[in-house]
Amino acid sequence: MTRRSGRSAAVMAVTAWGLLASLCVSAAEPSPAAEFQAPISADRFLPDLEERTFRFFWETANPRNGLIPDRYPTPSFASIAGVGFALTAYPIGVQRGYISRTEAQERVLVTLRFFERETNEHGFFYHWIDMQTGARTNNSEISTVDTALLLAGVLFCESYFDTHDRRDVQIRRLAESIYRRVDWTWAQPRPPGIALGWWPESGFSTLDWRGYNEAMLVYLLALGSPTHPVNPGAWKLWTAAYDKQWGTVYNLTYLSFAPLFGYQYTHVWVDFRGIRDAFMRKHGLDYFENSRRATYAQRRYAIANPMAWQGYGRNVWGISASDGPGAHEEYRGKQYSFLHYAARGVAPGQTVDDGTIAPTAAISSLPFAPEIVLPAMLEMYRRYGSSIYSAYGFFDAFNASFRKSPTDPLRPGHPGWVDVDYIAIDQGPILAMIENYRSGLVWRLMRANAYLRRGLERAGFTGGWLAGPPTLSAAEEPIAVPGGPGTANGPFGSQ
Repeated sequence: MTRRSGRSAAVMAVTAWGLLASLCVSAAEPSPAAEFQAPISADRFLPDLEERTFRFFWETANPRNGLIPDRYPTPSFASIAGVGFALTAYPIGVQRGYISRTEAQERVLVTLRFFERETNEHGFFYHWIDMQTGARTNNSEISTVDTALLLAGVLFCESYFDTHDRRDVQIRRLAESIYRRVDWTWAQPRPPGIALGWWPESGFSTLDWRGYNEAMLVYLLALGSPTHPVNPGAWKLWTAAYDKQWGTVYNLTYLSFAPLFGYQYTHVWVDFRGIRDAFMRKHGLDYFENSRRATYAQRRYAIANPMAWQGYGRNVWGISASDGPGAHEEYRGKQYSFLHYAARGVAPGQTVDDGTIAPTAAISSLPFAPEIVLPAMLEMYRRYGSSIYSAYGFFDAFNASFRKSPTDPLRPGHPGWVDVDYIAIDQGPILAMIENYRSGLVWRLMRANAYLRRGLERAGFTGGWLAGPPTLSAAEEPIAVPGGPGTANGPFGSQ
């Protein structure tokens, strides 16, 4: 599985992201970080960040099979969820002029051909696989949520490559084959719930996906399946635990999940503005507004800074699942356990915080609250510059409070600890949500995807864009001109 919150049932499944494998495909030597002249503006910085983040997927992939390393440059196994984000990245690259349509078609075809023949269990794939061979690695599980993230990228490519060009036709055929063979009912050892995963050595996880977290996508794709759909009762089970997660954080009332990635992953592909299921109708908001409130709550937490971490404030905030220093060190005269890879976040009774900021936490919330995210993005770069921003954009995380010893000096322009890696499942939401903010590309195309629409409708979503006909395809509708990044009035109007 991908990430898990600190205390929910889903969290227990994964803290192994920091483990390393031995193989990783070599990438072209990337360019150094841009040197922006102060004061930097969002309309200059945002395109640079988007292109650099795209280059992570394009340049670190194994071109022979399309596999994406879980992390880079540390040698790593491949992440199937990372591949889903990569498949989402390639059409963005075409639209932004980073690569040609032919280049994207060939990379997508290589990737889909690999997964059509790759070892699977009832259509589901192992969480981590070897970058070269695709063999299971790290004793990983057959993961329902990581497979769902992969499938979302597959379906996005099916929607984007929609012409009669022979390569587009092949892409759509492969996408149909990969999605249709997934037997969601097999992953229901305790129906109507869907299990977290399955191991060949021990069978299914004892836990099912329940309550609000990143696995919303699992249920939507399972409900929308044309071949092996789950019963709508699965969504009722999923939402049955919501009442326990509904609460108030820093004077904001919303459905809570501690790390911010839980409010972002499904939103990469699903435009939740104006559409509501039974729970959200009852509470008078939608999941987009819910994510907006969670984003603001994290900022308010950083301003309050109850643990007095260095650097936290109005424009430096955002904690999620990410890397961390991974050591026991002294801070303000006390010994602290600085976590390694962990799910950090803010929720009632579930706050996990060791001073580690993950740029993906704020930036991947860009469409929800650009008026606070854009200043945070710019301030992180202004304050720390190339210490945290390099070839593929922002490194995964940094911690201004961590010192190897209390006497270590604080170097100007450099936090105490900076990650050495980029992580695929953090890079993906950054790229896609920047594009959703700038043009709405991913959302627009996925609104027209019949399977996703069916999944939403069977889950009980109504209103908004679901009430109208499917939107135009990529070939029919041009990319919108950015509507003023850097202001509170971006493409979605005043937020």
